[in-house]
Amino acid sequence: MNEILFFGSNEDPILIKNKTDSITKPIQFKFENENENENENEKQIKQISTGEFSTIFLFKNGKAIEYLNQKYSNQNPQKIQIEENIQKVTVGNTNDRIIQDVVSGIFSIYLLTSNQNAYGIGDNFFGQLGFDSETLKETEKPILMMKNVSKIFSGDYSHRVFLLTSNQELFGCGLNRYGQIGLGESRKETKIQKLTKIQNIPKGEIIDIKCGNFHSIMLIENENENENPKRKLYSCGVYSYTGLEKDGGNIYEFTEIKSSLFENDNILDFSVGCYHTLILTSNSKLIVFGNNLFGQLGTGDTKDQLIPIQIELPKLRFNEDIS
Repeated sequence: MNEILFFGSNEDPILIKNKTDSITKPIQFKFENENENENENEKQIKQISTGEFSTIFLFKNGKAIEYLNQKYSNQNPQKIQIEENIQKVTVGNTNDRIIQDVVSGIFSIYLLTSNQNAYGIGDNFFGQLGFDSETLKETEKPILMMKNVSKIFSGDYSHRVFLLTSNQELFGCGLNRYGQIGLGESRKETKIQKLTKIQNIPKGEIIDIKCGNFHSIMLIENENENENPKRKLYSCGVYSYTGLEKDGGNIYEFTEIKSSLFENDNILDFSVGCYHTLILTSNSKLIVFGNNLFGQLGTGDTKDQLIPIQIELPKLRFNEDIS
């Protein structure tokens, strides 16, 4: 079994027993599977996406099941077969029942089908389904948002979504009170209720976008002649969560995060929480910035970090067959 590191809030549920409410430095724990009798087909899980009210399991056969959390359903966890709902709203396009990707927002769910159609389910208060919130406040059935979509990006604590087309055009909608969609100074509306093309995107391939509550982080890969592809991070939203060296205010356009810590490294992966960000570089550096109220940055204290800093990890014990 792989080693798992945990740090941050340790309340509701308590993940680390006999520990304080906040874990300020990374510690190890093991996750134990409590359901050994599950159906064999359901063991072939391709992806798990968790939002505020539900958890979605996407299986390798293209089917998806949503489980509503017991806390909010007032009964046992409710099981919903998502692709059956898509079939009811799709005319003459059975391939839309094959789900390629599933992404959760805080109160919304986004689906990408094998025909590159993007669907939205759930809350639309900020227009995060791409429709006027007065006309469509919410939907319990998948609603078609856009065709010719290659990737969908959102976040567990996000009221917005980004859709990337097959020709690398990026569209966004939803909550934009602090510039989290990256539309620039001219677009300061609280709600962007229609999928809107985002201009001035840096050149290169958009690898990933991850959203916190008040900030968004974009990873772009640039191909340079005679050099290995270089990955760079760009952010927008509330200044104190973006990792940018600026004196207050909001960042309304995707702006490059520059740091000597990864100037000579490449970005291998990154993760965005509600108010903070973690970056893993090609040289195995773990770099963090943002809010640290619960010790979620792993710095050993609860002090916020406005610009990226590197943290130390404990020595890990890996299985012999893992490099």
